[in-house]
Amino acid sequence: MKLYIAGHNGMVGSAIKRRYESAGQTNIVTRELEELDLTQQAEVEKFFESERPTHVIVAAAKVGGILANNKYRAQFIYENLMIEANIIHAAHKYGVKKLLFLGSSCIYPKMAPQPMKEEYLLTNILEYTNEPYAIAKIAGIKLCESYYKQYDSNFFSVMPTNLYGPYDNFNLETSHVLPALIRKFHEATLRQAQCEFDDHAINQPISRSSSVVVWGTGNPMREFLYVEDLADACYYLMENINAKDLYDNNLTHVNIGTGEDLKISELVNVIKEVTGFEGEVVYDTSKPDGTPRKLLDVTRLHELGWKHKISLKEGIERAYKWYLENEERFRR
Repeated sequence: MKLYIAGHNGMVGSAIKRRYESAGQTNIVTRELEELDLTQQAEVEKFFESERPTHVIVAAAKVGGILANNKYRAQFIYENLMIEANIIHAAHKYGVKKLLFLGSSCIYPKMAPQPMKEEYLLTNILEYTNEPYAIAKIAGIKLCESYYKQYDSNFFSVMPTNLYGPYDNFNLETSHVLPALIRKFHEATLRQAQCEFDDHAINQPISRSSSVVVWGTGNPMREFLYVEDLADACYYLMENINAKDLYDNNLTHVNIGTGEDLKISELVNVIKEVTGFEGEVVYDTSKPDGTPRKLLDVTRLHELGWKHKISLKEGIERAYKWYLENEERFRR
């Protein structure tokens, strides 16, 4: 095996790389952004012609939360379409033995029945705020399916639920809900501690006035998977299944998640506890909630023999610890 991981510096790609390294895989090919622009077909084909990887995992993508998805709509659809099309076509052209493409649970219709089964893909309209990103990811799924059906390429897709963990994006403008909340609550905790220090200095009662603003009503329900669990699932599927196993059973992809969800307000309470915040939480109901509920049906994944291991609270504790150790990089 000569494994190429596209997006190895990102949260997902780096976790997958660590998982393969822990299994003793040393022949891993990577490229930095400045070395290989995945949106440029000529560069991608030159790379594949030179390196000739036998296995490929496509974890590279332009990603973001509701604000970023809605604000940078053209960039999200263009860059993601180009990245996946270039890699998948080059993988076919240069004889890659197996390719795994990572999508996103936003591919499912906004009002899809819950939990969402793989066959619900393309059965109704998408959530508007992340529609360009979702369409690009759906195109990636269909590229893998089409290359299998026309060329018998061993390419297939997995659909992770909402992910979090080490190397996540904690930028408040472009991050997803869980890392954004970790940062918000951490910084509010620091402000709270400063208020307590100032109040003690002048012999005043301890201030509890620091607050955290959360977008929306807090009622939408979401599922979260620790990224190291995702990496383990990808490793397991690459080792144990082939494209034929899915497509011959009328599946285009496999959901990867926990099969468990909770309200955003409940997530807030867990993060509040982990960070030690004691102030007020304010829900800004003028901001969008997004899709009411997004829970993946992971029956097929369990049938294939894999199940998640890390609980939500344990995962958040790990993610918060990593953020504290790397906080300076998000303040530059």
